[in-house]
Amino acid sequence: MSGDKIRLDGMVFYGYHGVSPAERELGQRFVVDLEVERDLSAAAASDDPKDTADYSRMYETVREVGEGPGRKLLEGVAEEVARRILNEFNVDSVRVRVKKPHVPMRGAVLDHAAVEIFREPER
Repeated sequence: MSGDKIRLDGMVFYGYHGVSPAERELGQRFVVDLEVERDLSAAAASDDPKDTADYSRMYETVREVGEGPGRKLLEGVAEEVARRILNEFNVDSVRVRVKKPHVPMRGAVLDHAAVEIFREPER
């Protein structure tokens, strides 16, 4: 791996993910950070979009999962994003962080709860 990265940070979506029936019925905001590793030297040299990963398409992929069918766990949301990114784009690895800013825990004061996963293509 080259260590080169493409990052999309702070993508906000309204989804229906959560364990409680209220979360799945009313929905809430989720924040997703995406980081993919890929050698970007060809794109840097050519200045040609075909030599890199299309991050506008990556955003759409993340949006489809974030706003798609509800899941009980953030882990499932993150895993689906990672799976789709690895399947749809030529990348060496993917790191996905899904944050839930408004965690329904009685008495809790926190910025957010989050799950972060790292995946590589199966070789």
